[in-house]
Amino acid sequence: MTIVVVFPAAAPAQSKVNATASQTQSAIDWPAFLGPSGTGVTVDAGLADHWPKGGPPIVWSKQIGAGYSAPSIRAGKLVVHHRQRNESIVECLRAGTGEPIWKVEYESTFTDPYGYNNGPRCTPLLTDKYCYTFGAEGKLMCVDLNTGNRVWARDVSKDFSVPAHFFGTGCTPILEGDLLIVLVGGQPNSGVVAFRASTGDIVWQSIGKETWDGIETDWPNEPKYRWTGEEMSVSYSSPIAAMIHGKRQILCLMRQGLVSVDPKNGHVNFRYWFCARDNESVTAARPVVIGDKIFISAAYRVGSALLEVNPACDGIKVLWRNRTNMLAHWSTPIYRDGFLYGFSGRHEPEGELRCLDIATGKVVWSTRGYEGNTDQFGIDRRTGEIVNRSTGEIVPFPYFGRGSLTLTGDRFLVLGERGTLALAQLSPRGYKELARASFKDIKYPVWPSPVLAGTRVYLRDENTLLCLELGHTP
Repeated sequence: MTIVVVFPAAAPAQSKVNATASQTQSAIDWPAFLGPSGTGVTVDAGLADHWPKGGPPIVWSKQIGAGYSAPSIRAGKLVVHHRQRNESIVECLRAGTGEPIWKVEYESTFTDPYGYNNGPRCTPLLTDKYCYTFGAEGKLMCVDLNTGNRVWARDVSKDFSVPAHFFGTGCTPILEGDLLIVLVGGQPNSGVVAFRASTGDIVWQSIGKETWDGIETDWPNEPKYRWTGEEMSVSYSSPIAAMIHGKRQILCLMRQGLVSVDPKNGHVNFRYWFCARDNESVTAARPVVIGDKIFISAAYRVGSALLEVNPACDGIKVLWRNRTNMLAHWSTPIYRDGFLYGFSGRHEPEGELRCLDIATGKVVWSTRGYEGNTDQFGIDRRTGEIVNRSTGEIVPFPYFGRGSLTLTGDRFLVLGERGTLALAQLSPRGYKELARASFKDIKYPVWPSPVLAGTRVYLRDENTLLCLELGHTP
């Protein structure tokens, strides 16, 4: 089932508003990957139901270096991790103005073997005292959030036996109590490592050969997996902590599948094989916890599954497994009121926003972002922008591709990979678009999810960090 989308032919605004104007920004923070809950969900701080004809006002725009990591925000400080030439840069800015506070630089020689940019992929993790970053080259670092002074650093590619990753290091660490949980991907059993958050000392190591050697697979003609000692065990899916049946656990969607570990000691509670048969493949979407159930999804013909954790938390039951309903490439789906909303598709042309019934795994509806006739659109050869032929207006790119979502209240921010930003209401009844815009400062590929702090949203492409005001404006 496809949903017809109302596509406003509105030219994006490029005029910046005064960052010191009377518009107020809520103190609500976005201090970690996928926000305060780690799920892409935050409270509604007073977003406008509709945007001005030219799109939301730009508060500030800043040129930055390469990277795919989203910024993080805490107590008025924004930290973005990027790369310029051979320097990896952790930079702290004033969230309201984009003015610099401090920066830390270190050498990075990482080169993406597939020709993507060479910048960091992991999002900074902020506490009231510290900032943690994980670079594409494998450098794990803790600095003082207020001053930028280094507290400790580790080069995990040297400290552990880590096979080369396809696209560098890409799993954002999480904090669990006084432990920093990192998907290191080391051999033979250092897939997940817990470090003391204040010192960087190793507390425990887990996941690898002992987890996967001899496990039954769903691969044709290979009923059991035999560990070689050379495979990658890490994925690009960041771990998430959850309380299930009263037991705290860390859920890690590794390259081979899902593992639940005890955060105190790394003990494996349960495991589930969930791996692409293609060698050149990645798993990147985060697990979604729904009560005592866990939803996981991946591209490369893997699909998705809904698992139910038993009361003892030492095993799971597969409620359903489907290879076509949702193939989340890197964007984590969002659960709401019995349904999942997320982007499916390995390549941009096949990217679709889909609604799944969590009980059955069936697709309720899908949309590419625009279902009308595209003959009315042309391309401005000078700028590459999309033009409405009849009106001459510059309009946002019609399709989302492999987009990403942020949920605030009952509305979603939908961000397409070519920079189209939409405000929409998603429900089992369909996709209802309220507003749409794009911005000259932001161009393909726009892969990090929208970061929403108060009524301001922060977007990033490979060269620009953009701050927009989504609150009620005159």
